[in-house]
Amino acid sequence: MYEQLEFEDCKYSKDPIVGCALEGVANIIAGMLDVSIVLHSPQGCSATVANAYDHHEISFTKRKVSCTRLFESDIVMGASEKLKDLIAQTDETFHSKVMFVVGTCASDIIGEDLEGICRFMQPQVKAKLIPVTAGGFHGSSYDGMELALESLSSFINPKPAFTTPKSVNIIAPQASSNPTWWADLEWVKNTLCILGVSVQTVFTCDSSLSNLNRASSASANLLLSHDVGIGLARTLQDRFGIPLILSDIPLPVGLKNTSQWLGALGSYFGAEDKAAELIKHGEKKVVDILRRRGLMIIPRYRNCRVALSVDATIGIGMVRMLFEELEMIPEVILLHSENEKAKVLLDEELNRMGISPKVAFGVDGYQIKEALKRCEVDAVLGSSWERYLSEELGIKLSFDLLSPTNRVTYLDKEYLGYQGMLNMLEQIGNDWESAFRSKKINWAQYEGC
Repeated sequence: MYEQLEFEDCKYSKDPIVGCALEGVANIIAGMLDVSIVLHSPQGCSATVANAYDHHEISFTKRKVSCTRLFESDIVMGASEKLKDLIAQTDETFHSKVMFVVGTCASDIIGEDLEGICRFMQPQVKAKLIPVTAGGFHGSSYDGMELALESLSSFINPKPAFTTPKSVNIIAPQASSNPTWWADLEWVKNTLCILGVSVQTVFTCDSSLSNLNRASSASANLLLSHDVGIGLARTLQDRFGIPLILSDIPLPVGLKNTSQWLGALGSYFGAEDKAAELIKHGEKKVVDILRRRGLMIIPRYRNCRVALSVDATIGIGMVRMLFEELEMIPEVILLHSENEKAKVLLDEELNRMGISPKVAFGVDGYQIKEALKRCEVDAVLGSSWERYLSEELGIKLSFDLLSPTNRVTYLDKEYLGYQGMLNMLEQIGNDWESAFRSKKINWAQYEGC
């Protein structure tokens, strides 16, 4: 059982690290092909949508985004006609099959009836209009992802007569703090291919409308997040009878979690032998590489007291990797979301390991800093955000591992699976080395020597 941290003076969020619902909605829509977005907002909200496309590494030439560019007079007098005009212009300009009409805080304040406007405009345009209310009043980016995922369920065809055997829908791969999350998605796809399992639909990454149409014929749903996506998974299960699998175990982060996840996947799809081969070769690869290059650094981490600040998706799996495989002591676990299912899973994991760290959920920058002040730790694992906080608080070791990161990621590197563990250890090892390099050497004294 963990000890939950309590914070005084937290009536307001200070230095929020999780964005608004619009950010989450845009992150899901950006993974769709042949769709356009009409943003009913001031022009600044367009930057949030642009960030979502950046998150998917989609160039400006493939972005179909319009904005009503609301002004103060629009907020006071209303902007329904402005929105109707823009919907018509966007339809004529982009010729997309689907148009998401996205409301923001500003349209919430106006009280704009997005659904009514879409019903009125639908006969006048070719694109299918999908209204989505995504103002920050509706919650965090995690809440926004849930809203957008649920809106996509309207595209799914009725349950067909026959289910595609050994097939899965993959849900919410982008809801991850891995800065190259798409590499995790590719690792999962390749693993499924080896096990003889096909991917029916990805919600969403390079997903076409036809992909979404076929989602009802999958034989299982695979959720790649402990932070979001459970709503869509339940909808798929209730409406189409597609079961959600592997949701009660951590994602494949580290040796033991990867072996457990692969074993469960192989068992479900009747591919136990192939899964066993993946486990055998994966574990051998990690052990051989660490024997040659890592055994001299593993003792560094033994009994190192660490704070982990991350989303639940990567974080829950990392706890076992840190504790059992690197022999660190997780003193503090700070999760960015407040997902109830993730809380239960984390509690179960900690009980199985027999450890009782201090834990907080839904943290902002202020709470992270307060937690690090209160608890004695030797190192912090997190993003560039935590790295700056660590330097300010005098914590010498901080590992810049997660998004947002200062590290330039030219190559896609997965964090899931056996190679993913090695990728994380490489980043951790490099940061350990740099932490002990002196920043106070006066190199000028050696000039002319």
